[in-house]
Amino acid sequence: MTRPVLTLLYVPGDRPERVTKALATDADIVIVDLEDAVAPAHKDRARTETARLLTDAGRPVQVRINHPDTPWHTDDVAMLDALPGDVGARVPKVESAGQVRALAGALPGRSLHLLLESAIGVERAFEIATASDQVASVGLGEADLRSDLRLSDDAGLAWVRSRVVVAARAAGLPSPHMSVHPHVRDLDGLTASCREGKTLGFLGRAAIHPAQLGPIREAFRPSDAEVERARTVVARVGDARTDGVGAIALEDGTFLDVAMVQQARAVLALTED
Repeated sequence: MTRPVLTLLYVPGDRPERVTKALATDADIVIVDLEDAVAPAHKDRARTETARLLTDAGRPVQVRINHPDTPWHTDDVAMLDALPGDVGARVPKVESAGQVRALAGALPGRSLHLLLESAIGVERAFEIATASDQVASVGLGEADLRSDLRLSDDAGLAWVRSRVVVAARAAGLPSPHMSVHPHVRDLDGLTASCREGKTLGFLGRAAIHPAQLGPIREAFRPSDAEVERARTVVARVGDARTDGVGAIALEDGTFLDVAMVQQARAVLALTED
């Protein structure tokens, strides 16, 4: 297994100096934002600067484009279509499979990373996740979702978060990344939130400041005990195959099955550099 993506860093596309700094960070993926982080008067500049800076970025990047209902969407797609094929499209406010298929047709072969930000988007999560073989991930945009659901507390998002985790895995996609933690100075709160998301099946998180990258990475990395147990599981499977043993059990009496072995290998993949 290759090491999963744990950290994604958003940066506004109309601030080229910030984009340059973001590209130099250790974020697994940099997301250049043409949408919420950019004021309407700066959309054209953001698009021009993004095209210039990402022509040869030399690292994993995505571009968050504007929604089809906006006057900037068509130009965003045209600009993205001219970039190298490994630059992913991050797509906001997805609400239908038709929307996904239309974008896949406009950006053939390019990976699509979809954000569900409304009640109807969440209800159609699996349909959206399986709309095209170009869909590479699905996740939540929780700021807009809170507003649409009229939530006053994160507790109301628990079921929604589990829903998108199940939809992603049912579609054969990676475990989703968590939405951003908006309080950039609250690193303790960020860590606690990441750990809670990990228990729900999320793996990794988007950030809006480089200072958030370290806490995110540490929160989602396995503990020493988890790594040791995973190594034991994988070693026991190897020993059993060598010895021709059918039933395999750990010292604590736990019998191993295929799912446990797969999970152990996923844990070990998180330790790869």
